[in-house]
Amino acid sequence: MKKVIAISNHKGGVGKTTSTLNIGAGIALKGRKVLLIDLDPQSNLTQCLGIANVEKSIYGALRGDHDLPVIKISENLDLVPSTLDLASIEVELASKFAREVILKKLVDKVKDSYEYVLIDCPPSLGLITVNALTAADEIFIPLQAQFLALHGLDKLTDIISMVKENLNSGLSIGGVFITQYDNRKILNRDIAESVNKHFKGKIFKTLIRDNVALAEAPVRGKDIFSYDAKSNGAKDYESLVSEILN
Repeated sequence: MKKVIAISNHKGGVGKTTSTLNIGAGIALKGRKVLLIDLDPQSNLTQCLGIANVEKSIYGALRGDHDLPVIKISENLDLVPSTLDLASIEVELASKFAREVILKKLVDKVKDSYEYVLIDCPPSLGLITVNALTAADEIFIPLQAQFLALHGLDKLTDIISMVKENLNSGLSIGGVFITQYDNRKILNRDIAESVNKHFKGKIFKTLIRDNVALAEAPVRGKDIFSYDAKSNGAKDYESLVSEILN
């Protein structure tokens, strides 16, 4: 089964890019063909993989200048890079007809070559994110184990409902997972319990622990498995990947 998954939360710093990278790398290590799409103007996913100074990016593809530019990262892992130019795309597409389905049309051209397409969304609920949700089969929501984790999530679920009603009837919440978790902190445990109540039946069992290796790996242009396969970060994302594949 081919799946297009948007990894999204309009709150910044929740681990969207880290999760997109390591879920994708983990699935690729299982022998599945994966495409990562960096849909964030900050281009952190692109930078995390050590890619810089690209001639073609998702920005040009959304403008209609070319098809999705695919860079081979490893045997089963490819990337569509982003650049800071993407920051202007919402203004440029404002008057375009069917602007919400531009990414879907681009993804449809290539998705038969992959088993999983993972889209790293920006920390916003604008046109870029709407394009991602329109192209996706499922949305994964990473949440920090912090007090404000659930704050503003009603807005995200409202956007998901509107996209489902008007643009993509097949869209569903594929799962929610906790990031930056520390079992020693009572607050973290309380937040995890609250998230479980809020998203009944949608919570992945795996908790992504707060782990320094997850912050160090991107500095080396590596995913967590390439950087430190024995770290807690690698163990947690391997567990999450197993849940996703099963």
